[in-house]
Amino acid sequence: MSSAFHQEDEFKAKLDAGLWWKLFQRALHLKRFLIPLSIAAVAIALCDAAFAHVTRWTIDGVLRDGAATSLLPYIAGYAFITLVLCLGVWIFIDAAGAISNHLGHDIRAASFDRLQSLEFAFYDTRPVGWLITRLTSDCDRLARVIAWGFLDFVWGFTYLLMIAISLLVMNWRLGLIVIAVVPPLALLSKYFQRKILLSAREIRKYNSQITASFNESIQGVRTTKTLVRESENLREFQVLSTQMFVAAVTNAKQSAIYYPLVMTIGSLGAGLALWRGGLLTAGGEMSLGTLVAFINFAGQFFFPINQMANKLTEMQGAQAAGERVMGLLSTEPAIQDSAAVRQRMSDHQASLRNAAPSGATVDPRAPDGGPATIQTVEFRNVGFSYSTGPKVLHDFSLTVKAGETIALVGPSGGGKSTLVSLVCRFYEPTEGQVLIDSIDYRERPLGWLQSQLGIVLQTPHLFKGTVRENIRYGRLEATDAEVEEAARRVNAHGFITALEQGYDSHVGEGGNRLSTGQRQLISFARALLANPQLFVMDEATSSIDTETEQLIQKGLETIFAGRISFVIAHRLSTIRRATRILVITKGRIEEAGTHEELLRRRGHYYELYTSQFRAERESTVLAGGA
Repeated sequence: MSSAFHQEDEFKAKLDAGLWWKLFQRALHLKRFLIPLSIAAVAIALCDAAFAHVTRWTIDGVLRDGAATSLLPYIAGYAFITLVLCLGVWIFIDAAGAISNHLGHDIRAASFDRLQSLEFAFYDTRPVGWLITRLTSDCDRLARVIAWGFLDFVWGFTYLLMIAISLLVMNWRLGLIVIAVVPPLALLSKYFQRKILLSAREIRKYNSQITASFNESIQGVRTTKTLVRESENLREFQVLSTQMFVAAVTNAKQSAIYYPLVMTIGSLGAGLALWRGGLLTAGGEMSLGTLVAFINFAGQFFFPINQMANKLTEMQGAQAAGERVMGLLSTEPAIQDSAAVRQRMSDHQASLRNAAPSGATVDPRAPDGGPATIQTVEFRNVGFSYSTGPKVLHDFSLTVKAGETIALVGPSGGGKSTLVSLVCRFYEPTEGQVLIDSIDYRERPLGWLQSQLGIVLQTPHLFKGTVRENIRYGRLEATDAEVEEAARRVNAHGFITALEQGYDSHVGEGGNRLSTGQRQLISFARALLANPQLFVMDEATSSIDTETEQLIQKGLETIFAGRISFVIAHRLSTIRRATRILVITKGRIEEAGTHEELLRRRGHYYELYTSQFRAERESTVLAGGA
């Protein structure tokens, strides 16, 4: 596991008030629920305190007037308080539930939006399961803690204040005896805060690792079974599961010690109040009703403290989740539009609004007002290295014009995939520049550039849904006729219409109802329908059969026409018609030229091609002999 994975799980000794304030600020727009929740919490606290006073007045009234006492006012008082209490409970359940659901939705949406905007490098060091945990359990937990915690703190503080005032008003000396146990409670809470927070963070850390392990095991289940590695996988998983079990038991033990200690100290205060209050009542210095109310308040005095301490403990446990989510939300994309680019886009949009009135046509320019077409892409003295590892590209220079197809071949790790990632601006050069029409592409809008991309990878990814939905994925406004035309142009229409429901056939999870070749043809149709100006094929034909490759070959001329295309190909037959073929070795161009030119030079490309051609002929002969 990478160091970046563990870094955020470092322990911080105390509750981070700034973190929780930032989280609570995300709920402030829900004032239509927060205000009723606050009013309901205060009303419930006042009702809880009022019950003891009504009981006090009832007892003293009966003792004073005997059988002549009219109980009707007291019954009416109890009834009114009960009615207000029921209404308050209904309001706070409704409001707190609404806040929790809305806040959970908002945090998940913001987190997902941020994940969509982050560069590829962010995902290089973070497992999928680790990220999924943020969007699921972390967001839900924070939403619950904030919503119900706000309720408990408003209610608890108000109730505590009412009890303290009541105790001091009824008998300030006796009230101070009860209140005197608050400092020990505060010290106790501070001691346990660090321990409970530490064990809670351990639980969240191991939970993330377990989620990541689940995800990896499910995705690699075929490899696991073919290598008969089930037992070893189970052993590794049990190590993680045991670590989480130990952390969870430790956390539970700490809580099991903490809460009884709180109640014990609270009971000590109530006991002292009962002892001293009994003596005062016996001496005639305090009425029986006041003593009953005092005992009631003394017993209840620690209930709101306990509730707030419980909520504080929950916050301690959820702080790890809060840091994880806020850490994600505060992560700024390393690759994004500069302030100057954003200003140009804003100015361009303003000029369009001012000039829009009548007969406005589609704007032929890019969002920043620059040209929307791409005529050249240039690498100028480009160097690149990932955050960890050696330098991948060295002083690389290349110019490509519209209509040209550049094929990249060479040994693995030579820098071919890095080059196309730089073209797509998934990464940016650490040295030199990539220019579009002689302008550094960092001075053009990122969204505009990536909307001009069409990419087909070695392992095509299809989304759950129909064939038609997957082809239309990059251009949702495309008509059915346009979808089918794109499929025809890449020779996918034949197998699609042969499916049980044709274009409305479901592809399954990740396209598992289709063969690799069929998924690849659909991904070509998807890329073509988006009508990109920059087209990238990264080993797109290496895992398909020869027959499917021939179908793709027939459609490639259509795809390449008029576009700047980069092709990484294991099968060299795919790139024979490329405008230029570059042999990339150790981040540099070793050879460059057309297929025929490179064969005549009898260099590295010649060796690659002849050895592959020989192997293919041997396979054909053996297959024929069989």
